[in-house]
Amino acid sequence: MFTYTFGIEETLAIAVVLLLLGRYIKEIFTVLKRFFIPAPVIGGILFSLITLVGHETNTFQFSFDQTQKNLLMLVFFTTIGFAASFRMLVRGGYAVMIFLGVSIALIFTQNIVGIALATLFGQNPFMGLATGSIALTGGHGTSAAFGPLLEQHGLEGGLTISIAAATYGLVAGCMIGGPIGRRLMTRYQLHASPDQYNRVVENAEIVEGKLTKEQKNIDEPLLFKAACYIIIAMGLGHYIILGVSMLGITLPAYLGPMIVAAIIRNYLDVTRRPVPLHSINVIGSICLQLFLAIALMTMNLWELAALAIPLITILLAQTVVMGLFAYFVTFRIMGKDYDAAVIATGHCGFGMGATPNAMANMETFTGANGQSPKAFFVVPIVGALFIDFFNSAILTGFIMWL
Repeated sequence: MFTYTFGIEETLAIAVVLLLLGRYIKEIFTVLKRFFIPAPVIGGILFSLITLVGHETNTFQFSFDQTQKNLLMLVFFTTIGFAASFRMLVRGGYAVMIFLGVSIALIFTQNIVGIALATLFGQNPFMGLATGSIALTGGHGTSAAFGPLLEQHGLEGGLTISIAAATYGLVAGCMIGGPIGRRLMTRYQLHASPDQYNRVVENAEIVEGKLTKEQKNIDEPLLFKAACYIIIAMGLGHYIILGVSMLGITLPAYLGPMIVAAIIRNYLDVTRRPVPLHSINVIGSICLQLFLAIALMTMNLWELAALAIPLITILLAQTVVMGLFAYFVTFRIMGKDYDAAVIATGHCGFGMGATPNAMANMETFTGANGQSPKAFFVVPIVGALFIDFFNSAILTGFIMWL
């Protein structure tokens, strides 16, 4: 078998080409847009299929220098920390805090169900995390970050399993949201009340308006300021991990920078200093896309063959759990009204996939049944600003426990 070896520069160049290829294919095949499949996932999986051909025919294989992958991952998780504004959580009101609690409960539920079923099949319990909140609530970014960590704990093909589960979740989340919402409407005779939540809409405009006004434009000073915050958080975060390791406790490298970033963000909020959040998010988004492309193009798809039956069974079970959770828990706790039904519909989207899936579910549902300003305020705040932070922290706890 012939081995093609690529250095750092070549690896990055291939990742960029695959990212652009993924965007091009996504424009051609609208079904990929409909289910919000990320461009680096499309390009990366195509390349991994080429690798699979080489492996199965025993003719060629690729070797990549992935030194930069860990740095890209650290930058991405650091930017997540900057989104964790507890001042924003308080301003969002009671509904946002309650829905955050519901979403955290789902994270625990997904991981417990995944671990239980993986153990039942005689598999490594870490497979339960790979098919739990890592892939479902977390999505492809969290999957690509935690997959190698699971492999370090003995789960063969941890990255491949997580990515496969995340891709399934994107599709499943879009498919079950509408039927769940429709069933709730029919059973409880729910109707839209457009005038009921004017205050919520006003609050949404205040929060979104402030962010848009201060951070809509990107220029060199803002990007420089954002980069400085990120680098400082990463540097200080490293010493947190180092200090904890001296106590005999091993934590993932991303956790320290993420915590420091959250501290910096909330300090800036308290002192009423502007946060270049949009610039930080742009840097994080670029790093995430490159990180995903590199992670996916190095996947070993043949590792899925031996796990096909338990993997499919666990994912189907997680789909049922998500539907039941949204129907019996999310809907009831969020108020058992029309807005709660829309929130439950959206929860299926980002509980199984990502926030864009949640928005798509709610837009389709409200387009046919009436608007819900409350749902469109609550779900994006939790899905975009807070859930990744809490999911990463909870997953770290599960990994240490197992």
